[in-house]
Amino acid sequence: MTTTFESQRAALADVVAIPVTPFAEDGTVDPDTYRALLRRLLDGGVRTLTPNGNTGEFYALTPEERQSVTELTLGEAGEGAVILVGVGHDVPTAVASARHARELGAAMVMVHQPVHPYVSQNGWVDYHRAIAEAVPELGVVPYIRNAQLEGGRLAELADLCPNVIGVKYAVPDAARFAGFARDAGLERFVWVAGLAEPYAPSYFSAGAAGFTSGLVNVAPAVSLNMLEALRSGDYAAAMKVWEQIRRFEELRAAHASANNVTVVKEALASLGLCRREVRPPSRPLPESERAEVAAIVAGWPI
Repeated sequence: MTTTFESQRAALADVVAIPVTPFAEDGTVDPDTYRALLRRLLDGGVRTLTPNGNTGEFYALTPEERQSVTELTLGEAGEGAVILVGVGHDVPTAVASARHARELGAAMVMVHQPVHPYVSQNGWVDYHRAIAEAVPELGVVPYIRNAQLEGGRLAELADLCPNVIGVKYAVPDAARFAGFARDAGLERFVWVAGLAEPYAPSYFSAGAAGFTSGLVNVAPAVSLNMLEALRSGDYAAAMKVWEQIRRFEELRAAHASANNVTVVKEALASLGLCRREVRPPSRPLPESERAEVAAIVAGWPI
């Protein structure tokens, strides 16, 4: 029987939350705070979670910590959410992580972009094929940040691996996204705007059905309000939300996104929900900039 992945596809057409990974005072992952933050997301109406995403500081976690984060997420969410586990690094490591996610009951894996100075288009297909073929029961979602990749390569990958069902597209160019999606097959995949709320309206207009979010850690209602507006085609309402979160996202995107996670954790710290510490090469905000983040968050429905 052919797997259709209907529930996984539906989960991608939503706010795809990327939880932060909180650290304790001694620098280790804080499991109690992590579970509390997940519960807050679930209670706030979030139904798709990506542990070990970039907002979760994937590249700063050890293999053992990434496994622990996956286990904590599946344990806390239970049947209350669809879990899309971030995997990556070298092929054996990514395959082992994907199989671990499968054993725990995850529905999908998101494959981080290959971190390598030399990525050929054929090699990109080979990398993702090796991971997707190792877990044919799971939906597989490539995370695309490579502006040089051609849409036809994604179609080729899906011909080989029918469990490649969605795409987190994170090239900051709405016109390129529109062309890429149509070259790959607009209806064939669920397209997720991988640059979160700032790009969601433009990417939805070109065919996206969901968007990722780090901001949702802070204010689930804000992200869900944008999704509701976009689903209904009310772009004016969506842009009202866009205006509301604009400065917050500008702070995250500044200096080539150096403070992407830092600003989210600072916002959570201002609410007393999480320590502000991030791991190198990220760094906490200086004292002089913390008040602006707190002031922004104070104006949101929390």
